[in-house]
Amino acid sequence: MHMADALISPAVGGIMLVATAGLATYSIKKVQNDLDDKKVPLMGVMGAFIFASQMINISIPATGSSGHIGGGMLLAILLGPYAGFLTMASILLIQALFFGDGGLLAYGCNVFNLGFYTCFIAYPLIYKWMTRKELTSGRIVGASMLSAIIGLQLGAFSVVLETLFSGKTELPFHTFILLMQPIHLAIGVVEGIVTAAIVTFVWKARPEILERNAAGDPIGNISIKKVLTGILAGALIIGGFVSWFASSDPDGLEWSMERTAGTAELEVSDSVYDTLANIQSKTAFLPDYSFKSASEADSNSYAGTSISGIVGGALTLGLAGLIGLLISIFKKKNRRLKGNK
Repeated sequence: MHMADALISPAVGGIMLVATAGLATYSIKKVQNDLDDKKVPLMGVMGAFIFASQMINISIPATGSSGHIGGGMLLAILLGPYAGFLTMASILLIQALFFGDGGLLAYGCNVFNLGFYTCFIAYPLIYKWMTRKELTSGRIVGASMLSAIIGLQLGAFSVVLETLFSGKTELPFHTFILLMQPIHLAIGVVEGIVTAAIVTFVWKARPEILERNAAGDPIGNISIKKVLTGILAGALIIGGFVSWFASSDPDGLEWSMERTAGTAELEVSDSVYDTLANIQSKTAFLPDYSFKSASEADSNSYAGTSISGIVGGALTLGLAGLIGLLISIFKKKNRRLKGNK
């Protein structure tokens, strides 16, 4: 689901960047209602966890494809839709800038596809609706599964539309959509299982986190140390070790492109694409989650993968946490100014 720049036109990329910037601005304004000192570190830790988890491509049996979780539903459930969207934007920015994963022109598309549909559509209309009466393990599993699947389906459909509006004739709409939707349905099932398992862990450790996020309230005075420790440990283990065993099969998007266009990489020749590719080649110090100077034989070395997982998780934790911290400081400053009037 991480689109490369070649998949979209500059016009579509620009429009989606503006749309994503608008959603981020809206989220910054709205998140102040439920942001407190407990949610700021949770944003950082969840960002690190999703970053590491997206490194793990799991093979989809009998397809020759693989997929990783998007993580948008998990972020929305544990952080609320606004903090969740901002955290997803942080994750994808770190990936694009420092790991060359997803294009800079396509950044707005990627944030929209992975963050908007999960945080602002699937979460309020499916997950919250299904768990509105009470939280039980059965409701959590059912709501997590269905919302994750639908969120990913909408995101995959959005990818197809963005290539269509970009005039990518190499990816004809009917053929592309008939491949994208089924393979992302299978990936969505895996994501639903992972989402349900983690949400259940948090519910058993601190049900108040889910309850207060659902109500749009701050986390408050409850201790979330156990949750933070568990998620951070998971991020370190996944990024530093489990990432070694990620499938080498093409992901759902690459798999669909290969069967539609005969290649997973479209050729483009334009100054906009060249300029952005140049910038990305300079900022991406661990391209494709490996050492920049590694030889082709060593490009998938365990050391490079582990360092990428740990460094990327740390950068994401820092950026997501910094965004939360700055919003929190701004919120407190506004309250003081209102109190002095």
